[in-house]
Amino acid sequence: MSCECSRVPSDTVEQRKTIKVALALNLAMFVIGVGAGWAGQSTGVLSDALDMLTDAAAYALALMAFSRGFAFKKNAARWTGGILVLLGVGIVGEVIRRWYVGSEPVGSVMLAYSVISLAVNLYVLLRLTKYRRGEIHMRASYICTRADVLANIAVFVSGGIVMVTGLRVVDLVVGFAIGLYVLKEAIEILREANGAGVAA
Repeated sequence: MSCECSRVPSDTVEQRKTIKVALALNLAMFVIGVGAGWAGQSTGVLSDALDMLTDAAAYALALMAFSRGFAFKKNAARWTGGILVLLGVGIVGEVIRRWYVGSEPVGSVMLAYSVISLAVNLYVLLRLTKYRRGEIHMRASYICTRADVLANIAVFVSGGIVMVTGLRVVDLVVGFAIGLYVLKEAIEILREANGAGVAA
């Protein structure tokens, strides 16, 4: 007797491939970003790198959700939102700590990392765009990546300002803004998860 469980729709296979690529790229950028963030003493870069780790967790949850029921998919989105809440609070806390302790962000490091990170996130976002109206776990993945693109642009702009003007406080402002934006995206994901109807 053949197992019908092995018959996976082609669109689901494509979604899995997309999420696997996104997971691998985000884990790689997290490692690179943490090193660049500490070396460049940049709150913006470090915040962006931590956001990459959060996205990797969201993508891992999305992968598990493919073979699970609707309830698991909703819970996966809730977990994603919850992780983003913790990340947003952590970023804001780190910005406050560095405000008092002090830091010397390096503009060139911020620019270099943000360019690479932006290229990665734009690639992932383009692959996820077709699923932005899909199931809740895929919508959550799309929202996370969209937030990353905006964060990358903010880090790039702040890195340029730091390098040209030496206004290091710009890095803290951008880090704080990323933290607040991550919290906003977390709330959006949680609303999506809690508002999702029962699967047909």
